[in-house]
Amino acid sequence: MGVRFKPRGHISSSLAIDNFLKSHKNLSKTPPKLWLDTQHDPTEIDYQGLPILKLSHPILQALESCSSVRHFNQVHTQLIISALFQHSLVASRVVKKLCSSSLTVSHAVYVFDCLDEPDAFVCNTIIRSYVNFNDPFSALRFYYGRMVGKWVFPNHYTFPIMIKVCAEIGSLREGEKAHARVVQFGFESDLYVRNSLIHMYSVCGRIWDARMVFDAGPDWDLVSWNTMIDGYVKNGEVGVARELFDEMYERDVFSWNSMISGYVGIGDMEAAKGLFERMKIRDVVSWNCMIDGYARIGNVSVARDYFNQMPLRNVVSWNMMLALYVRSKDYSECLRLFDSMIEDGEAKPNEATLVSVLTACANLGSLERGKWVHSCLKNSGIKPDVLLSTALLTMYAKCGDMDLARDVFDEMPIRSVVSWNSMIMGYGIHGNAEKAIEVFMEMVKRGPMPNDATFVCVLSACTHAGMVLEGWWCFDLMCQVYKIEPKVEHYGCMVDLLARAGLMKDSEELISKMPMESGAALWGALLSACRIHSNSELGEIVAKRLIELEPRDIGPYVLLSNIYAAEGKWNDVEHVRKLMKEKGLQKAAGSSLVQYGEFKSESFVGNSSVHRKSMVYSMLSEMGAQMKLSCGDSNMASKLGAQQR
Repeated sequence: MGVRFKPRGHISSSLAIDNFLKSHKNLSKTPPKLWLDTQHDPTEIDYQGLPILKLSHPILQALESCSSVRHFNQVHTQLIISALFQHSLVASRVVKKLCSSSLTVSHAVYVFDCLDEPDAFVCNTIIRSYVNFNDPFSALRFYYGRMVGKWVFPNHYTFPIMIKVCAEIGSLREGEKAHARVVQFGFESDLYVRNSLIHMYSVCGRIWDARMVFDAGPDWDLVSWNTMIDGYVKNGEVGVARELFDEMYERDVFSWNSMISGYVGIGDMEAAKGLFERMKIRDVVSWNCMIDGYARIGNVSVARDYFNQMPLRNVVSWNMMLALYVRSKDYSECLRLFDSMIEDGEAKPNEATLVSVLTACANLGSLERGKWVHSCLKNSGIKPDVLLSTALLTMYAKCGDMDLARDVFDEMPIRSVVSWNSMIMGYGIHGNAEKAIEVFMEMVKRGPMPNDATFVCVLSACTHAGMVLEGWWCFDLMCQVYKIEPKVEHYGCMVDLLARAGLMKDSEELISKMPMESGAALWGALLSACRIHSNSELGEIVAKRLIELEPRDIGPYVLLSNIYAAEGKWNDVEHVRKLMKEKGLQKAAGSSLVQYGEFKSESFVGNSSVHRKSMVYSMLSEMGAQMKLSCGDSNMASKLGAQQR
C-alpha cells in the first residue's frame, strides 16, 4: 500500500489559516496594560478631545523608571496602543527620557519625526542634549532641519541654547543669524537671551557688538555685568573692564576673579594683588589666579607663599606649582612637592600632574622614581593621552632605558611629532645613531610630518656617531624635500659633525655661508675640533672670534690655552691665563650626579689648592720637555738617514 504525501502548498495554506485565526482571537481581547484600570486612568478631556494627563499617571511613572531599551520599547508600545503617544506631555517625557543618554539621542530624533505637532519644549530638549554631549554641530543641524523645517514656533528658552551653540563653535555668522531671529520673534528684551548674545559676541571677538546689546537692555542682572567684564578681559581691554567693574552696584566672587585674571594676563601683579587683598570672600580660583600670575613672571617664592597660605587647594593649585618648578628647573623641589601632594591626599593627581613629575624624573635621571610613577599611572585608572605617554617615553629615553621607552612608544595609539622626536633623541644621546635614523625613516614612511626639531635630533645623533654622510643627507632632505629653513641649531650640528670628522675647512665654510649671524656655540664647536685635531692656526683665529662674541665666557680662553699647551707654546699659555686673571674669569667647578636606589650623591671638582696647580704645571713642563726631546730625536734620525743614503 503506497504512502500518500500532502502537497506542500496545502500545508502552508493550513498554517496560514491557523495563524490568522489565532491572531484574530488575540485581537478580540483587551490589550495588556502596564497599569491597572483604577482612578489613575485619564477621565478628564481637554478642548481638543485628548485626555488630561498628570505626571503621577502610572504609565509616565513606568516611563521614568525605564532602565533598558527593551523596557522602554514596552512602555512606548503601550503609549501607542493607548493612543497617548501624541499627547504633548507624554511626547515631551518620552523625548526627555531618550535624551538622558548620548546613545539614545538619535532615537529621540526618530520619535520627534513621528510626532504630528511637536512643540518647542521637545525641540529644546533635543538641542540641549546635543550641547550637553559636546555635539554642537548636530544641535545646529537639528534646529535648521527639524525645528525650522517643521515650522515649530520657538520660545524664550530656544535662543539662549542656540546662541550658546554658536559661541561654542565660534561661528559669528550663525550667531548673527540667531540674533536676527531673536528680533524677528520679539525676544530681544528677554534678559537671558541678551546675556547669551553678550557672551556670544565676546567669544567671537566682537566686543563692541556685545556692549551695544548690553547698553540696549532695559535692565541688567549680575550675570550681565559679569559677562560683559569677562568679555572685555578676554579681548584684552582690561582698562575698560575695570571701569565697568567700578560701576557695579553689586559684585560676587566671579566679578573679582575676572578682574584679577585680567591683570594677571597683562602682567600687572600689583593691581591684581590690590584687588585680591580687597576681596572679602575668596575661593580657590582667586588663589589660583594669584599663583598663576606670579608663576608667569617667574617669581617662584611669592607663588609658593600664596600656595602655602591657601585654606583649600584643588588639583589645579598643585599642578601650577609643580609645572612652575619644572619651568624653573628646580626638579628636586618638584618631586618633594609631589610627595607632599600624595601624603596630604587633598587632591588626586591627574594627567597634568604626572607630566610635570615625569619631566622632573627625566631631568634628574631618576629612573626608579619614574618607574614608580608609571606603576601609579597603571593602578590609577588614568588613560594616558598623547602628552602623558610622550612624557613617559621621554623619561625612559633620558634615563637610558630605551627598551621601556620603545614599549611605551609601541603602545601609543596616536603618536605626535614630539613622541617620534623623543624616540630619535633617546637613541641618539645613547650612541645608537643607526637606530635613531631607523626610527626617523619609519616616521617619514608612516608617521607625522617631521619638523625642525626632528632634524635637530637626527643631526645630533649623526654628530655623536660621526656619521658625516648620513648627516649631510638629512640636512639636504630637510632643505630640499621638507623646505624647512635651517636654524642655528641645525648649522651647529653640521658644524660640529664636520669639525669632529676633521673637516675644519668645510666647517668654517659652512659657518661663513650661514644666512644668520653665527653664534658662540658654532664657533665653540669649531674651536673644540681644532683642539682635537691639533689645528692651532685655525684654532687661534676661532678662539679670538669667540672671545669677541662672549668676552665673559671662560670656555674659549681654556680651549685656546690647551691648544697652545699642546703645541708647547708656554709663553702663550701664560699670556692667556694672565688675561683670564685680569678679567676675573674663573672656571666653574665640574659636577656629576650619581643616583643609586634611594641615595643620591653629587660630587664637585674644584680648584682645590696651590700645590695642585704647581703639580699640574710641573707635569705640563715635563710633557713639553718630552715633546721637544722626541722632536729632537726624530730630527737626528732623519739626518743620519740622509747621510747613510
